[in-house]
Amino acid sequence: MSNNRLMQDKDFLEERLELAKNRIKEIEGEHMNKYAPYFEHVAKHLLRCIDILNDKPSLSEIENSCIVELTGNNISLYSDIIEYDTSYLNPDVTSKLFSDKLGGQYAFLYNELMALIPWSFDGRIDLVTIYVELFLEMYGVYVDELCTDSPDIDKAKHRNNECIYWFYHDYCDIFTLKSVESILDDSDNVIHDIVMNADLSSTNYLYAYGVNISDNDIEFAEYTNSLPDEDIDDIANCYVNGFIKGFEMSGKDISKKSIVKIEFPIGFERVARRSAKLFEDNNLKPVFARDGVFSFDGGAKSRGTYLSSMNKQWIYDHKNDKGYYFDKRFYNRRLEALEEAFKMYKDKAAVFAGPAVIETFGEKEFKPVNKDSAYQFTDKQNKWNVEYMSKAGAINNEYLPRDEYSFTIIAFPIPEIGDEEFFKTIFDKTMELNTLDYDKYLRMQQLIIDILDKAKCVRILGQGGNKTDITVNLHKLDNPNKQTNFENCVADVNIPVGEVFTSPVLKGTNGTLNVSRVFLNGLAYNDLTIEVKDGMVVDYTCSNFDDDKESKRMIFENVLYRHETLPIGEFAIGTNTLAYKMGREYNIEAKLPILIAEKTGPHFAFGDTCYSHEEENKTYNPDGKEIIARENECSALRNEDISKAYFNCHTDITLPFEELGLIEAVLEYGDTVPIIKDGLFVVDGCEELNKPLM
Repeated sequence: MSNNRLMQDKDFLEERLELAKNRIKEIEGEHMNKYAPYFEHVAKHLLRCIDILNDKPSLSEIENSCIVELTGNNISLYSDIIEYDTSYLNPDVTSKLFSDKLGGQYAFLYNELMALIPWSFDGRIDLVTIYVELFLEMYGVYVDELCTDSPDIDKAKHRNNECIYWFYHDYCDIFTLKSVESILDDSDNVIHDIVMNADLSSTNYLYAYGVNISDNDIEFAEYTNSLPDEDIDDIANCYVNGFIKGFEMSGKDISKKSIVKIEFPIGFERVARRSAKLFEDNNLKPVFARDGVFSFDGGAKSRGTYLSSMNKQWIYDHKNDKGYYFDKRFYNRRLEALEEAFKMYKDKAAVFAGPAVIETFGEKEFKPVNKDSAYQFTDKQNKWNVEYMSKAGAINNEYLPRDEYSFTIIAFPIPEIGDEEFFKTIFDKTMELNTLDYDKYLRMQQLIIDILDKAKCVRILGQGGNKTDITVNLHKLDNPNKQTNFENCVADVNIPVGEVFTSPVLKGTNGTLNVSRVFLNGLAYNDLTIEVKDGMVVDYTCSNFDDDKESKRMIFENVLYRHETLPIGEFAIGTNTLAYKMGREYNIEAKLPILIAEKTGPHFAFGDTCYSHEEENKTYNPDGKEIIARENECSALRNEDISKAYFNCHTDITLPFEELGLIEAVLEYGDTVPIIKDGLFVVDGCEELNKPLM
């Protein structure tokens, strides 16, 4: 096995795994108490994973297998995610069995061991071996402390904590190296083989990934593989050209780069393959990697090569699982490991061009249930996590300088969005959005910017019950003939067109942002309200839960990313009214990804600016004017205290046109010029933007 993956000699790992396998076989019927069913069930899971590892079928064998058998095996492997409510992955279930003190630990353990399925398909004997040994170590705790006449729950909890903590501390190096490899090196990679070599004439190849294949993934693959070649070429060209255009627009030298990471949904292999070949034609080697599959990688999060439809409550319950071993000592250990991993790959890091991302949308609405049995970060862990993310971000930027690479993102619907006819309609509409006239939007957006550049601030007001009333302070232009505050964003790194955006001055940016309903990172928020003073969040709430504390916790974890406050990193006006019309006409606005939703109206992003880590890199609009609004008072601290400069998050919240009463430019002496009034654009020359709104 290549790329320093093996901690020790492979023969020795095989010997360790064989010993562990023999011990696991002895578990069934060994201790017959109320806890035994959990350990017997997990033991059977591990034995299946070891069997897959030892006798992994090749891609060609899977392609020639019976589809009924492939489907049955896949359902069997992932039955505990499919039937999550009653499975030992669910912390409510394990808490009922083991008590509240132990239940979370055992749900965590089994959830980590689910990663052994894809790792077995990858041939990762190192990872499978050490996790099997962790299970046996915790099984030993069970035998010692819970198989006695007087079970000691507290001692079992303490010993389990020790097992978990030192396991992740001891193996931090290999886990971190694995994470860095997933960005820069896919040598000996199963996914690369599937994308570039699989027979796409049937869907058998999907089962070679070793992940939980659903009807959605099968239908997605069938539809994509049925499209004519010219449609695949159009998608791939739009996607790849957007990536290359990003280098041109930002003045970066793509000739120095030779690696691009392709991130795409399973079922979209035909597009990924065509795109990979186009990247190769441009001297960029494509790299593929799995989505995160265990807590160290942050769990499943739709990055890398990912499933477009998953059990959201399962993911939500386990989103904080690293809290079982995360403390100040561990995060320092992980920072050291991250530095060492990047040093090993510094040559490849130097030629990394960036990620090219294909997102999806259309999943069924998910209403999360907050469970007491699921792990919740302590206040100290929240603080440490914020510190860690800041310092890890600095290390990443040292080896992957943000001002030297680029990216692109494009999105498509998945079959789960509706019936077959509806899905095809939305897919075609999305393709139309992704290929809108670049020059037309460039011209109209410049008319809006010309007005905004005369303003000292912008005021945004809601209507029809929307409580938005916020004033955004703008940077002062010393030379308006050569400078601008707003980027004229058409369709390069962010596809589709279009928006104009800026990084506001924080001081003097005050007010209330309110939206009746918004969909952010897979979660729906009702009546979301955020209060801002001098550009920083001072209060927030939503109506998702009857208990305001629960609503605030949801925002704190998933919008503020556990920061006590965040700045407004971006104010923008989206101009893609066709996307807005599509969302309204087909009642899918809540399902649109941020990538598209941010183009459908004015929006505010909380967190870092769009120029994070690129503030010194001069950026120009197509008209030749320099965009000077590249930082705010927070990012200006980057040379003094980088931990105070960056927040490593950026979440766009869009205000729908029908809830928008007014956007006006406030000029130096108080005069105002409206941009949007009563939900319609009122700038001369932008009348076409209103057609989809009427």
